[in-house]
Amino acid sequence: MDPTTQAFLAALIGAVVAGGAVLAWHVSDRQQHAVTPVEEPAVPVGVATVLSVLRSSAVLVDDSDVVLKASAPAYAMGLVRGTSLASAELAELVRQVRRDGQIRETELLMGRSGAPARHVTARVAPLGARLVLALVEDRTRERRVEAVRRDFVANVSHELKTPVGAIRLLAEAVHDAADDPEAVKRFSDRMLTESDRLSRLVQQVIELSRLQGDEPLDAPIPVDIDEVIKIAVDTSAIDADAKRISVVTGGTPHLEVFGNEEQVTAAVANLVANAVSYSDCDATVLVSTKADDDMVEISVVDQGIGIPAGEIDRIFERFYRVDPARHRSTGGTGLGLSIVKHVAATHGGDVRVWSVEGQGSTFTLTLPRHSSAPRTQEAGR
Repeated sequence: MDPTTQAFLAALIGAVVAGGAVLAWHVSDRQQHAVTPVEEPAVPVGVATVLSVLRSSAVLVDDSDVVLKASAPAYAMGLVRGTSLASAELAELVRQVRRDGQIRETELLMGRSGAPARHVTARVAPLGARLVLALVEDRTRERRVEAVRRDFVANVSHELKTPVGAIRLLAEAVHDAADDPEAVKRFSDRMLTESDRLSRLVQQVIELSRLQGDEPLDAPIPVDIDEVIKIAVDTSAIDADAKRISVVTGGTPHLEVFGNEEQVTAAVANLVANAVSYSDCDATVLVSTKADDDMVEISVVDQGIGIPAGEIDRIFERFYRVDPARHRSTGGTGLGLSIVKHVAATHGGDVRVWSVEGQGSTFTLTLPRHSSAPRTQEAGR
C-alpha cells in the first residue's frame, strides 16, 4: 500500500472515531438533561363525574396540596384560588387527614374580601393513598334563621311579660280594693285593656309564624279590595273615634287582587291601625287605591309623627318601634308592619314607605291584580 493510500485511510479512521465521540457526547448530554417524568396522581374513575353533579362544594387535593378537581359550587363559594385551597384552616385540615388517614369534620368561618363571612361545615376524608376529598356545606342561611328564631322567642317572651305582669298586679289590686267599687271598676277596665293587648300579641305571633313559613298560598282567590278596606277601617273605628281621627277612603273602586283574603285584610288593617296609632288627635288618615294592568296599589297616608330617616330601613323588623312610649300607651305589639311585609312577599308584591319626621308617612302595599278585574277610572269611594 502506497503512502498516499495509507494517509487517506488513517484520516478516514480518525474522522469516524471523532464523529463517534461527538455522537456519544450528545447522547450522554441528552440523557443527563432529560427530565424524568413524574407520575401524577390520577383522579379515580367516576370521581370527576360525581363532583360535577354534587350540589355541595367538593375539592380533590393531591399529596402536594394541589387542587386536582373541584365542583362548580366550590369555585362559586371561593374555596379554590388557582390550584390551591383559599382557606388556610381547610388546607391544614386536609394535611392532618393525609397524615393519619382519619376522617375529620369541623365548622369554619370563611370570608372573602368585600363579602360577608360564611358559616360552613367541612368533612374531609382520604381518597386512596395520595388524595384527599373535602366536602363543604354552606350553613350561613341556617345560622341566620336560627339567630332570627332565637331573637323572635326572646322578643316574644319579653313582650308577654308586660301584659301578663300587669294583669297579675291589677288582679291583686282588685282583690285589695274589694270594698271600693270605683277602684274595682277602674282596675277591671285596665285588666280588660291588658288582656286585649295580650290577645292581639298572641294572634299576631300566630299570624306572623304562619306567614314566615314561605309556603305557597292555598287556593288563592279574587279578593275585593273595597271590602278589605271597609273591614280595615271598621277595625280601627273605635281607636279613631277616641282620637277624633277621620279615616277617608278614595281612589279607584272595584279592584281585585289574587290571593288570600284573610292575609290581605290583615295587612291593610295593620297599615290603617298603625296610621291611627301614630296620628295626633283631630288628624286625617287617607286610604286610597289605584291600579295599572298588572298591580294594585293600596296607600295609607297619615299626618303623624313620621319616621326618622335613619330608622326607615328598620321599621319592618319584628318588634321594632319608632316610638316605644306611644306603643306602651296604645298597646301596640311592634309586629304589624312585619306582617304587612310578609303578606306582600307571600303574594308576590311589595310594600314601601315614604316619610318625613314631624310631617307624616305614606305606606303603599302593592299586590298582583286579578286579571278579570274591570278597568275603571278613579272615582270617590
